[in-house]
Amino acid sequence: MSESGISANRLELLQIADAVARDKSIDKNIVISAMEDAIQKAAKTRYGSENEIRAEIDPKTGQTNLARLLEVVEVVENKATEIDLKQARKKNKEAEIGDFISEELPPIEFGRIAAQSAKQVIFQKVRDAERDRQYDEFKDKIDEVISGIVKRVEYGNVIVDLGRNEAIIRRDELLPRESFRSGDRVLAYIQDVRREPRGPQIFLSRTSNNFMAKLFMQEVPEIYDGIVEIISVARDPGSRAKIAVHTSDNSIDPVGACVGMRGSRVQSVVNELQGEKIDIVKWSPDIATFVISSLAPAEATKVVLDEEIERIEVVVPDDHLSLAIGRRGQNVRLASQLTKWDIDILTEAEESERRQNEFIEKSEIFIQALDVDEVIAQLLVSEGFLSIEDLVFVETSEISSIEGFDDDTAVEIQSRAKTFIEEEGKKQDAKRKELGVQDDLAQIDGMTTNMLVALGENDIKTLDDFAGCSTDELFGWVEKTELGSKKQNGLFTGFDITMEKIEEMILNARLKLGWIAEVDEVDLNNDDTTINEIEDNKIELAEKLANARILK
Repeated sequence: MSESGISANRLELLQIADAVARDKSIDKNIVISAMEDAIQKAAKTRYGSENEIRAEIDPKTGQTNLARLLEVVEVVENKATEIDLKQARKKNKEAEIGDFISEELPPIEFGRIAAQSAKQVIFQKVRDAERDRQYDEFKDKIDEVISGIVKRVEYGNVIVDLGRNEAIIRRDELLPRESFRSGDRVLAYIQDVRREPRGPQIFLSRTSNNFMAKLFMQEVPEIYDGIVEIISVARDPGSRAKIAVHTSDNSIDPVGACVGMRGSRVQSVVNELQGEKIDIVKWSPDIATFVISSLAPAEATKVVLDEEIERIEVVVPDDHLSLAIGRRGQNVRLASQLTKWDIDILTEAEESERRQNEFIEKSEIFIQALDVDEVIAQLLVSEGFLSIEDLVFVETSEISSIEGFDDDTAVEIQSRAKTFIEEEGKKQDAKRKELGVQDDLAQIDGMTTNMLVALGENDIKTLDDFAGCSTDELFGWVEKTELGSKKQNGLFTGFDITMEKIEEMILNARLKLGWIAEVDEVDLNNDDTTINEIEDNKIELAEKLANARILK
């Protein structure tokens, strides 16, 4: 091939490099590097793949310099890639073992096939560089709202043109009954950006809770400036949503700021979300107040909280039940998502019936245990005495102060209560012995006979067995499920005992058995000392021993 032909090919490759770099918005040096790789590949085909060949291109002239690299070694095993020290010093007097000697090679001629092969290598390298640029450009834009043009719709998924990139809104990330056609402008939330074999994938969403929060941020200056804060969002996309807002500035109404003059601000968000109804709720640090607000427009007359499992019972007037629950449970479901508490709705009639049943049940306990008539039993329950133990551990005057009771009646009732508890204790102790629960377990401070029976029924009969128990096993634990929080009972559930006391009892058992250090090393009165911490210390010590170097 003539020199002019070679120059033309070089010029063509440089022109391609310039055009690709501009079109793909990548560094020209990346394209030049790809060209060098392509030329090296062609040169190896010409001179032999066993050779180590390097190509350098002058980005201004297109001049290609080819060279074969030979490693300087003591004994040559591969003549194609190695040279001995004596021969190397003939070429370079300063050569040392481990250096590389460069031997210039004549330029190769690019035929049509070679040029096409070079182009393929270049475009592959450029495609990889373009994917890296796209990923780097969008990976930091996650959690932002972006606008694009619908390019096409495939199987319900919307492909969005973002300019130099494409993104996808999957079918389940679109609002119900929402449809787009090619050329429509669409606003969406950047949910994720992933590296995939076919290139970076940008996933958009219009159903995300964060999308609604970002729309409010665009429409409400107070939210954008950080004066009003969005605490939480709950959505049934395309149908209804609740958003909780809060501000530390007492001069600003956070709900009013989000609604805007004549509802202009919230209406803009509603229009973007295809008419989705939005309830704006004022957040409160008092969970009861917050839950009641989140159930609007229903009104509550009473709330009962169980903080351990984050469940709240809300009593509403009978005629507000449908409002509180909402169509297909939508209102209470969104309120639960917004507050992150499980919510049970009861009518006043249901709550009254339940209280009446509890009253009858507790009265019956007093009738049977104390051998008293129904009136006396009901009076005791009405005055707040809920168990036989309550009668034993109070002053007699508290019982005699009940209307219709005198001192003699109070003494007699308390005496019967003590007798009942003593007899029950003897029965339980006999049952404990029958179950084979050892006496040393009863020496643990805080342990009752009823607890010993509960342990025996679950095959925990020795101090060793008890010391091996976990706090959760005895106290119970809260299990989070899709349906809400569920309390799992422990062996001591139903007994009047705290988790801290159970931890102390287990620690005492382990101390008695010598499993852990003496009392002066483990402060049982220190609330910061827990079983988990002691277990962590034991694990840490075991790891240190395992990793220690043994010296003799």
